Amino acid sequence: MKNCKLKIDDISYAFEVEGDFFWGEDELLFPVEDNVISKVDWYQKGYKTVPSLSQAAYTNLKESIRKILIKIMQSKGVKVDDSFKLEEYHNYVKDDAVHNSIISETRELKNDDFDFDLDALAQNYSEVLSYELSSFNPELGRTHVQLRINRPNSLDINPPHRDGYLSYWSNSINVWIPIAGSNENSSLPILVGSHLINEKDILRTSSKGAKINGNTYVVPCILETTSGLEMIRPNPALTEAIIFTPFLIHGAAFNTNDNLTRFALELRLSKVND
Repeated sequence: MKNCKLKIDDISYAFEVEGDFFWGEDELLFPVEDNVISKVDWYQKGYKTVPSLSQAAYTNLKESIRKILIKIMQSKGVKVDDSFKLEEYHNYVKDDAVHNSIISETRELKNDDFDFDLDALAQNYSEVLSYELSSFNPELGRTHVQLRINRPNSLDINPPHRDGYLSYWSNSINVWIPIAGSNENSSLPILVGSHLINEKDILRTSSKGAKINGNTYVVPCILETTSGLEMIRPNPALTEAIIFTPFLIHGAAFNTNDNLTRFALELRLSKVND
């Protein structure tokens, strides 16, 4: 058992991780040329907060997600009706086993699960990056959408990680869209410029090699880097999104709000090769 220590906006956090950790080889996994952010002026930072949705589109997307979640919760035996609000999820689901059962479905959604045109969003981000993007992942053979649910003062988090370690995300752009309960106490932390850190300077597990609070994670856990884990929360507005390279270290999104569950939508849009 190891103790993962990090800072988010200069506030210290720590949690225990079970796994086999190793230092990487002397190599840079981030593709320096013709990568998905090679045409933007925030290349060195690895991320940007961008306009994402109109207020009306955000309201429609949030309502679509609320309906999806009600259906999933009811299928798990949770007593919930149409008065349910996303921010109050923690008042309905207090049992970790039930929560884990729910997120086993919310992390494997597809575009057609939504009463909302997610494909249209791909075009918006294509224009930002000057690369054609698609919601269809060629290696997975399907679209893939994750709905993140983070109850207050819980370990409903991913460890610090890079999605680029997984081959099916390595040629994509990450899009993180706040939906509910997202603020300076709960939004996604990122490690600025970390896509340019050499693997020899990173201590991590392999894929499916880390357990937190009894849960095994597909993404490798990054326990530390030689330059530390001092992260920030860009904290986008509800009509904005964070877009970033999958090689940027991110995660550990502790929700320190007292009475708000945080919801966020994660899209990974694949770069269409010419």
